[in-house]
Amino acid sequence: MNGMKLGIWVAHGEGKFYLPFNEQQYNIPMKYCHDEYPANPNGSHYSAASLCSDNGRHLVMMPHLERGFKPWHWPYYPTEKKMDEIAPWIQAFVNARNWIAGKS
Repeated sequence: MNGMKLGIWVAHGEGKFYLPFNEQQYNIPMKYCHDEYPANPNGSHYSAASLCSDNGRHLVMMPHLERGFKPWHWPYYPTEKKMDEIAPWIQAFVNARNWIAGKS
């Protein structure tokens, strides 16, 4: 999913990643596209939308990708892709399943 820019639902206002150290000390697999509201809805440091443990076993995230795996879940979906059965966010679930299968 590297390099993808996707719309996503957020359902928070209070949550904020407070990250007091420099950015290189964190694993930030997903970022909001800008530093400020509305593209970073809670003002998380480094535009962090998620954090991951060093070993990859733990992922915390604020956006709700489970609410966007079908095109009709999205408030806007590109017209040229309107025939998609599954939206790109499904790849995150596929990646998680593959990672788990590889660890079993």
